[in-house]
Amino acid sequence: MKVSLITVTYNSAVYLQDCIDSVVKQSYPDIEHIVVDGGSTDGTIEIIKEYDNHIAKWVSEKDHGMYDAINKGIAMATGDIVGILNSDDMLASSDVVQAIVDSFNEHQLDAVYGDLVYVNKINTNKVVRLWQGLTYKRYRFCYGWMPAHPTFYLRREIIDQFGGYESHYFTAADYEFMARYLYRYRISAMYLNKLIVKMRVGGQSNVTIKSRLRGNRRDYLAMKKNGIPLPFFASLLKPIIKLRQYYYSLFHEL
Repeated sequence: MKVSLITVTYNSAVYLQDCIDSVVKQSYPDIEHIVVDGGSTDGTIEIIKEYDNHIAKWVSEKDHGMYDAINKGIAMATGDIVGILNSDDMLASSDVVQAIVDSFNEHQLDAVYGDLVYVNKINTNKVVRLWQGLTYKRYRFCYGWMPAHPTFYLRREIIDQFGGYESHYFTAADYEFMARYLYRYRISAMYLNKLIVKMRVGGQSNVTIKSRLRGNRRDYLAMKKNGIPLPFFASLLKPIIKLRQYYYSLFHEL
């Protein structure tokens, strides 16, 4: 079973090597790592070329944002399973992909997701916040729940059936994507109780209050589109339920 990992980059030279190394170190042998670059000018391309033996496919050209670039990567992918690994993120351990493949094989699933930690940009051993997943229950979407997107892996045939990312949702495109699959189309999914990704702090949708409010508006539109009841209230609850992530990082050893 081949796994396609898609990494989108743009001027990512500072962190990209850590990302690629985390894929190179995986114990699972059948990984297709695809890098989609937006036309970087900072040395990103040179790093990609250094790892030519480990990167199956790459392209560098202008795109229409992160989710347009991910869709390009999906179009290039030939794996049975597709996952996303952001250019400043890392797979948390060398057995992550093996554990994901085992879950797909053992349970005949459409999707698998797990846990994620937000870490300090410089010291990636310093955990700032833990996004611990929950057992998949469709109703959880009604109060704003979602899996951690960078841990979300899908069978390629399901993506062919229900489509890629809708980039006009901007920073809410990942939420819309998962709501469409898990809530609207009711695919089979499983929570894998394992740390999948280490993510450096500083996501696109959480930079300022204004951007967070804009993100909430897009969450609302995504909820409404996919038939989630009372989308206005669910969109208000979505950031609130994330407070538990700080509790876990303060009181649980990782």
